[in-house]
Amino acid sequence: MMDIDIAKIDAGGAPRKLKVATVSLAGCFGCHMSFLDIDERLLPLLELVEFDRSPLTDIKHCGPCDIGLIEGGVCNAENVHVLREFRANCKVLIALGACAVNGGLPAQRNHLELADLLQEVYRTGHGLAEGSRIPDDPELPLPLNQVHPVHEVVRIDYFLPGCPPSGDAIWAFLTQLIEGKDPSLGHGLLHYD
Repeated sequence: MMDIDIAKIDAGGAPRKLKVATVSLAGCFGCHMSFLDIDERLLPLLELVEFDRSPLTDIKHCGPCDIGLIEGGVCNAENVHVLREFRANCKVLIALGACAVNGGLPAQRNHLELADLLQEVYRTGHGLAEGSRIPDDPELPLPLNQVHPVHEVVRIDYFLPGCPPSGDAIWAFLTQLIEGKDPSLGHGLLHYD
């Protein structure tokens, strides 16, 4: 069981809400959409947690949190930075969905050389304008040679597979974790399609 203590009491004598953060790296944002598919159960969840970085808050950097949900694989230098920041600030880090767990669809490019891929996409691909060039703006994050699942960059405490995992699976997983249990999802909630 992970070290999440929801019995902590705040200064006013009330149970302390857990802080939860989410982020999306190289993926489609489908896991966040599934998170929203917990629908009306968001209201009782908000009685137990407070959101830090997430699309619900528009907070850009993760502060100290109890639980971090991360979707997407790692494909560039910015993803590495964000993932390391998340690991440093989250007591428990959960790889959410196929891209975070094993690289998912973004990792389909791993059998190609990055230089060849960039050349095809930006220089020689069908329909490109004469003189097209590979973007080299210093504001763009440097791509990695391969797309990596998040556990190859930082320690991950839990894995919730699926493409994406269902809202019901995310709900069951989070509520078990908040209750201090090791999450265990049955056959009906885990899908690999």
